[in-house]
Amino acid sequence: MRAVRAARPASANAARRSFGALAAVAARALEPISPTPRLEAELLLAHAAGVSRTEVIAFPQREPSGEAEARFRAALARRSDGEPLAYIRGYKDFHDVSLRVTPDVLIPRPETECVVEEALARIGVRTDCAVLDLGTGSGAIALAIRRARPAAAVTAVDASPAALAVARSNAELLGLDIRCLESRWFAGLAAARFDLIVCNPPYVRSGDRCLDGALRFEPRQSLDGGSDGLDAIRAVLSGAPPHLGAGGLLLIEHGHDQRARVVTLAGERGYETLATRRDLSGLARLVVLRRAPA
Repeated sequence: MRAVRAARPASANAARRSFGALAAVAARALEPISPTPRLEAELLLAHAAGVSRTEVIAFPQREPSGEAEARFRAALARRSDGEPLAYIRGYKDFHDVSLRVTPDVLIPRPETECVVEEALARIGVRTDCAVLDLGTGSGAIALAIRRARPAAAVTAVDASPAALAVARSNAELLGLDIRCLESRWFAGLAAARFDLIVCNPPYVRSGDRCLDGALRFEPRQSLDGGSDGLDAIRAVLSGAPPHLGAGGLLLIEHGHDQRARVVTLAGERGYETLATRRDLSGLARLVVLRRAPA
């Protein structure tokens, strides 16, 4: 049931508590931390009241119930403290899937969609493609690929049992069949081989202040890539060869200023760089690698 009261005759108190008034107050409060304060205010209000954002905009005179207003004010306090909107609302849209997210998983980001798009292009119309998503978190990449390529056999691994629980929950909610496996990179995969391995590893430098700032609510193990940000990428590059089938490809997301170093590291380990990709913001974000023939 929607937590909304029918519109009442105007009064000073009602004016202060209407959708429009609450959204305006919240937008002003969010200006210091958000590039889109009005949008976020409307989304928080819609979430608290159990209505769509369209309804909040279309009926500014309506009032939320007392319970909904309390939920809204609590959510606004959390957001004002810097907590990401996705954790407050409990979900995040990514590519063509809507994903449940908790503080146990990294929030899927638009820049990672280039990994999905490249993977889909490389899979093409194949019906027998085996795909591995390393460090799956919420299952974002694995589930987006499975949604778009229903014949692909997708395995999603993560070292965190809590993260895997979120990925499994998302697979069930979306009705998508993927294999979820607890594993520190390749450790739990035995001799399994794949046509395509995709990975969005931790690549933020340990000393980067954003880890204790804007990113402090997200799981540090999913972000911290060591002193130069490349520890996880080295591990993936070193561990992937036994798990790549003939002609298999490795797609790795990286930081915007790490492309040259990642290409060098890959070359030192016997990979050929087939392509590089930029994200929607035009920043270097992805390398496509193939293990060079022996």
